[in-house]
Amino acid sequence: MHQPETDRTSRRSERTGHLHPAGDLAASPFRADRDRVSSSAFFARLGGVTQVVSPSGSGLLLHNRLTHSLKVANVARALAERLSASSRDVELLERLGGCDVDVVEAAALGHDLGHPPFGHLGESVLDRLARQRFDLPDGFEGNAQSFRIVSRIDVRGVGAEGLDLTAAVRAALLKYPWTRLSRPHPHPRDMPSPPRGASEPEDAPGTGSAKFSCYVTELGDMRDCRAAFAGRIADWQQTVEASIMDTADDIAYAIHDLEDFHRVGILQHTTVSQELTAWLGQFTELATLTDAELAGAGPRQGRSLEWLRRRLHAKDSWIADDEAFVSAVKKVVANLVTKLLEVPFDRSKQAEQSVAAFSGEWTQRLVEGIELHEHPTTRSGHVALAVDQWHEVQVLKFVHRHFVLQRPDLALHQRGQDRLLSKLVEALDNWLIDRSESARLPHRLRDLFDGARAEFEELRAQEPELLVRPGEALPTGSEGEQHLERMARGRAVVDFIASLTDDQAAALLEALSGRTTQLWSDTFVL
Repeated sequence: MHQPETDRTSRRSERTGHLHPAGDLAASPFRADRDRVSSSAFFARLGGVTQVVSPSGSGLLLHNRLTHSLKVANVARALAERLSASSRDVELLERLGGCDVDVVEAAALGHDLGHPPFGHLGESVLDRLARQRFDLPDGFEGNAQSFRIVSRIDVRGVGAEGLDLTAAVRAALLKYPWTRLSRPHPHPRDMPSPPRGASEPEDAPGTGSAKFSCYVTELGDMRDCRAAFAGRIADWQQTVEASIMDTADDIAYAIHDLEDFHRVGILQHTTVSQELTAWLGQFTELATLTDAELAGAGPRQGRSLEWLRRRLHAKDSWIADDEAFVSAVKKVVANLVTKLLEVPFDRSKQAEQSVAAFSGEWTQRLVEGIELHEHPTTRSGHVALAVDQWHEVQVLKFVHRHFVLQRPDLALHQRGQDRLLSKLVEALDNWLIDRSESARLPHRLRDLFDGARAEFEELRAQEPELLVRPGEALPTGSEGEQHLERMARGRAVVDFIASLTDDQAAALLEALSGRTTQLWSDTFVL
């Protein structure tokens, strides 16, 4: 259903100005994009990257970023097919820029390409170090790293830069189509009601948007792929296909991570049941408490769920509804607590059937709750879940966050991963600084440094204000050269580490620390 204009399907490189050789098995350019993503080494790497808990560190059979991406792709394709089959939605889809199932699937497969070792923990560590150690205003963000990979870092063939994807697929990868600090202008974080992810994090004011999908080095690529949607959607709004991918990611995250932690016995029937049923039994009373009274209630059962209800009203008043919230809690109690968690997972056929039934029923219900909106709120995309299903996803995600992510034993594991990545960044940076070792640098790290240096020099000549935070001036002279080199080292080190698996990151630090006698492995062929 995509329009046939050149800028919707062209693979023309903005930087080289020529068309790369096709060499694709699929005739459809969008299907070829799907194949390019799934054939990428960066995609294969996701099999060794944490989803929530590192399988290698826990000894558990859990989802990783690869299996998560495959499931997101399945859900996304189902959503796209459902919308495309609806006769009442066809005309609106065309006006908004189209909805092609292969574009959606390609974006879903590629949406996590930039996730570093140890998942979201690794993302926050690399962001902190990129900003504080290397003065990179962009820092690090997994979505922006995914866009950087397909636009610039991955290599499809001789002379190619990035995967040379169509504009439609690149635009569909932009879950948050803005940079951290400045583009588009005015920046969406300054809107009265900013889009989801555009606001600054509460614990890091002044650092720019919490989520964004483009570094300033790929700003030209973002402008290029978004050009076809000018006049169709707002410059800060997701394309329809990006919105479908985003919704599918939410659905998969809400369901499949709960499966994992039921299988390994971390989600306990008693604790989950007590929190949800306690809130149901006293939600009228809890609603009358002030925030201060609720905060002073201590570890009272139902209190955490009440905080969720209040946050939804504060952030998403456009859809938050108490009746729908109560109904969602009841449904989660009936389907998750009573049907699934009541009987511990023992690997029996019956236990496996219960998990499969839970996953299948919930996925079908959420897919059937998809809606297309011509004029959505700024907090939502053109594609969104209906009111009931939206609240159900919020409650399912609460269970995962409250009973898994906030566990002290997980925090212990993650503190160790934080130290590992911090030491690895320091070791690789020191290697880059050591001029006597320049000839023996890892080839990939050297290539990334040279590329980053060229990118920053180009920006300094064309849009120097993008290399500093708003209100700051870019250093000049020798200080400016040192500043540029530090930024290039930072981007190279971050790019290098973000391309590793969990095990590779740990093994590389062991080697750099002199704590291993192993020489040749896939980790050390650098």
